[in-house]
Amino acid sequence: MAISFEGQVAVVTGAGAGLGRAYALDLARRGAKVVVNDLGGDPHGQGADAAPARKVCDEIIAAGGTAVPNFDSVATYEGGYNIVKTALDNFGRLDIVICNAGILRDVAFHNMSEEDWDKVFAVHVKGTFSVLRHAWPVFRQQAYGRVVLTTSSSGIYGQFGQANYGAAKTAMLGLMNVLKQEGAKYNVMVNTIAPVAGTRLTQTVMPPEMVERLKPEYVVPAVVYMVSKECQDSGLIIEAGAGNFNRAAIVKGPGIQPGLGELKDAEWVQANWEKICSLEGAEPMWRTGQTLKAYLAEKAAQKQG
Repeated sequence: MAISFEGQVAVVTGAGAGLGRAYALDLARRGAKVVVNDLGGDPHGQGADAAPARKVCDEIIAAGGTAVPNFDSVATYEGGYNIVKTALDNFGRLDIVICNAGILRDVAFHNMSEEDWDKVFAVHVKGTFSVLRHAWPVFRQQAYGRVVLTTSSSGIYGQFGQANYGAAKTAMLGLMNVLKQEGAKYNVMVNTIAPVAGTRLTQTVMPPEMVERLKPEYVVPAVVYMVSKECQDSGLIIEAGAGNFNRAAIVKGPGIQPGLGELKDAEWVQANWEKICSLEGAEPMWRTGQTLKAYLAEKAAQKQG
């Protein structure tokens, strides 16, 4: 069955090029009214230009879709407010937020400046907060919302020279894991994409031939499905790119559970280190103290009851 977004409104941040543009075009093609947000700065977070957001809107409109541009920076609380306000003022509602805006400031940690750290966190972490904080009350009131955050292999597994970017991208996982719980009873699903694509950002760290081959369109199907009403999953990390799709997860190993009977020392930990670190039988968690399997069983029992 075809996935449609007729009657729905989407905000896509950083949508003036690359992945954001690809998301916006496909959503509009499927009937969504789209707020195309882009400050128009360079990959390092400098400058501003209204042209990229306007150009994507023109593409959408020329293809028969509906879109309006927004030029606010996600890195300010006021900017996040204005982005959401643009959706409500123009279309009267908001159903989807894709937090895609980002910058890179790659440098080895011993050479990283405070500005390199703060600028990356401002866009990725503060920027995601600023937009979602203003969208969240709308989602709660209408008992519906779909959110996709953006992480990276740098945030999940690490990448040399990206301490600032990797730390900011790992923050998306923590945010998702809280918001998936807070949104559950309001039908707000929050998932995270870890894309691999050739874009303005990655062309600074990828060979040109790889940038050309790894088209953003290969990531689009996963994101578009995750923001659809058909997607009833929340709290998932999906890696997508180069035609491949898979789930990544933070899991908890069984470890050793001797309890409070006897206080252990470092030598006991040393002796049992292999068992403590074993991931045999590891399970993904839904929240602290509850496995995903247990949560899904509880959810299924509530439906039957």
